[in-house]
Amino acid sequence: MTDQHQPEPSSAPAPDLFTWEFAANPYPAYAWLREHAPVRRTRLPSGVEAWLVTRYGDARQALADQRLSKNPAHHDEPAHAKGKTGIPGERKAELMTHLLNIDPPDHTRLRRLVSKAFTPRRVAEFAPRVRELTDDLIGRFAGRGSADLIHEFAFPLPIHAICDLLGVPREDQDDFRDWAGMMIRHQGGPRGGVARSVKMMRGYLSELIHRKREALPAEPGPGEDLISGLIRASDHGEHLTENEAAAMAFILLFAGFETTVNLIGNGMYALLTHPGQRARLQRSLAAGERGLLATGVEELLRFDGPVELATWRFATQPLTLGGQDIAAGDPVLVVLAAADRDPERFADPDTLDLSRRDNQHLGYGHGVHYCLGAPLARLEGQTALATLLTRLPDLRLAVEPGELRWRGGLIMRGLRTLPVEFTPQGENGTGRSPAQR
Repeated sequence: MTDQHQPEPSSAPAPDLFTWEFAANPYPAYAWLREHAPVRRTRLPSGVEAWLVTRYGDARQALADQRLSKNPAHHDEPAHAKGKTGIPGERKAELMTHLLNIDPPDHTRLRRLVSKAFTPRRVAEFAPRVRELTDDLIGRFAGRGSADLIHEFAFPLPIHAICDLLGVPREDQDDFRDWAGMMIRHQGGPRGGVARSVKMMRGYLSELIHRKREALPAEPGPGEDLISGLIRASDHGEHLTENEAAAMAFILLFAGFETTVNLIGNGMYALLTHPGQRARLQRSLAAGERGLLATGVEELLRFDGPVELATWRFATQPLTLGGQDIAAGDPVLVVLAAADRDPERFADPDTLDLSRRDNQHLGYGHGVHYCLGAPLARLEGQTALATLLTRLPDLRLAVEPGELRWRGGLIMRGLRTLPVEFTPQGENGTGRSPAQR
């Protein structure tokens, strides 16, 4: 290993990583790594050793470097690390062949099959359904004056949205909500809980694919659901296996809901703890403007985004990154949360500025693996935050910020709960207090 181009060693001790205190606020530790060890080999809580990449320039390079494969087959994994990368349970459930685990040309083929579901036009067509879901969920607690915005709002909204997009019948969506909840609750703890929910989800998706194939009409109708579209592509020569179809539906659900849960939860928490920025956004929304909402969601993605570390990459050959020699087979984890606060790229990176321009954050990745569902996530995030701030204008935290707990885990960053209080709202959206009417 070479120390070429490495920063001067620090006399200060390296920070502890992956503790509960770190989870609450990882940014000081990431600042230390950026300055003193921007590409650092680290033993993870699972026992796997991986390289952490924390500077923006190195991160952007790594995300686009074709020598860093997404395929776990390239991992030179020791016996104690077997099966400890990726999503727990996906290997046993035969759900490995999805967009997060493959490289071109297979990645290109599978991405092309689903990309039409996330075009700007298709997402725009889906906007009324997102607004309907948002209003319905807020309506369930608006009259109460208190809520947990994670479990009662941020969690169910993207679950039902992605289920609708995939074509999961409404009567089955509560099952998906339960499985997804199990996956979130068990992250950072025993992997068995996640694996069980993955197995149940896999069984259901296989059954749903069979049912939809039998009932598939000869020609696609307007707004055909994504699973039907995958079946149609497979039956018309695209050579999409049943495992690939099930894995594709699984990863769209898995990646499509938790990122949005965290975008809404982290974003709302940031606004509640930055009252000046929140007031700016509320004034803008009241004036019928959408520009600050759009730039604001991008800033929230940069400031405290839903994905802390990009998913696993594995070196297919020896390479040098940030002055460090990385061996073939080594895992590499790009720390998006650190890169997006790099002062070499962002002015005043620890300041929340909803009007920030030239905000080329890495919250949705970079390169061929740039998040396919980003347009839908942005729609859900903008709709959710705007509606909450408009319908519940005096929304406030119900606990001190230090009392909140962040979920353990490696890839995602999100709150366990977000308890809030507000003036109870009547059916017409007005507060119950005569003085406020």
